[in-house]
Amino acid sequence: MTSITPVELKARHSKIAKKNVWLSRSLILPALVFGIVLTQIPFLVTIYFSMLRWNLLMPGQIGFAWFKNYETVFTSGDLIPSLAATVGITTAAVLLSLACGLIFALLLDRKFRGQALARTLVITPFLIMPAAASLIWKYSMFDTGIGVINWAVTSLGFQPIAWSTDYPMATVIIVLTWQFTPFMMLILLAGLQSQSKEVLEAASVDGAGPIRTFQWMTLPHLRQYIEISVLLGTIMLLQVFDPVAIMTKGTGGTKTLAYLLYERAFIGLDVGQAAAYGVVTVVLTLIVATIALKTLFKVFMAGGNR
Repeated sequence: MTSITPVELKARHSKIAKKNVWLSRSLILPALVFGIVLTQIPFLVTIYFSMLRWNLLMPGQIGFAWFKNYETVFTSGDLIPSLAATVGITTAAVLLSLACGLIFALLLDRKFRGQALARTLVITPFLIMPAAASLIWKYSMFDTGIGVINWAVTSLGFQPIAWSTDYPMATVIIVLTWQFTPFMMLILLAGLQSQSKEVLEAASVDGAGPIRTFQWMTLPHLRQYIEISVLLGTIMLLQVFDPVAIMTKGTGGTKTLAYLLYERAFIGLDVGQAAAYGVVTVVLTLIVATIALKTLFKVFMAGGNR
């Protein structure tokens, strides 16, 4: 029986390792190809369209405009207000839904009769399609004639409020907060349930009240869950479109980047400018997503050391 030298053994291990690497790569190759075809090819086509002078009202005048559309994007004065609207709506909706989600998570973390039913009812808004949620709020809640909120306002002796025209920003934020509160609640509830009950019982025995226990023990424990909620919520809310399109039509400072892109493409019928706005929006979103994902990975990596 021939003996294997250390060099041959090392070569065999290296060969097996390379084989395993290529096997793992081949397993994700179909998903990688599908992702490239689904996302990168349309993006390249969008970049090509952004270089064109193409208005659907003038189909016979299509030609290369090169960077003229990008010049229009940065000089027309619409980009900065849309950025401000996107940041304002996203920030307010994330913070309010986080606060409401924390309150519901604290309430649902306790044992009571009907707890499962209560959790299901609280989660329901997140399961409704954004367009359907916007329509429900527009007509069933905010409508000046039949809306529930205005019915309560008039019952108290006040004048009905035209929410979509008088308070468009608040209208969009309220709908988004209602829809994303369950998302925040689920993440924070998972954090509360992962907290050691023995530690909480020991704090109670030592005389720490519920407020001090929450301030010095529960809130630090929830830190990584709060960060995850904020990061994921921000990424999703940056793409907000349905409430703006259905309820405010971009008026009152609610014209987000997504709605501005829609306006250029389907109202202005300028394919070239719409494509340029789309490219700029994708680049800005990628920057935010990259920073957010890096922070998110840091949370997962450092979460056990906090």
